[in-house]
Amino acid sequence: MEKKSILNSYKSFLKTCNFNIQILIQSNKEDLKKHFFILEQEKKINKNKDNLYQAHINYLKKINSENSSSSKNFYIIIDQINNLKENPDNEIEKIITENLNEKYFKIKESLSKCGNFIYEIDKKETLDILYSFFNYRKQEKM
Repeated sequence: MEKKSILNSYKSFLKTCNFNIQILIQSNKEDLKKHFFILEQEKKINKNKDNLYQAHINYLKKINSENSSSSKNFYIIIDQINNLKENPDNEIEKIITENLNEKYFKIKESLSKCGNFIYEIDKKETLDILYSFFNYRKQEKM
């Protein structure tokens, strides 16, 4: 029932977006070294559960080697170009404060109902994210 509720909330979100959006997904492979270290320490403390800890460590290493362990960040880009074309006399500040904020709060409300954590990012974070998208091959080599 929870899954169905989330899907219905997401459908509702898509129906309420009567404006252009783009969803960017950023996948990052998880670094599990710290987690492995903690499990190894726990294994030393709980010697009677040694096999259980080792099985769990092996399972996580297998998942990690198959690139299955990753975190995903979703970014929604709201199109404002159409508003600028329709209202060339309007000031950019006015468009941003009225129209963009309205869209942001509509998205935030709809996606929060799906159980998502929503927050607005600042200019520096936006540039960092865009840089990572356009230069992802350079980052893989590092």
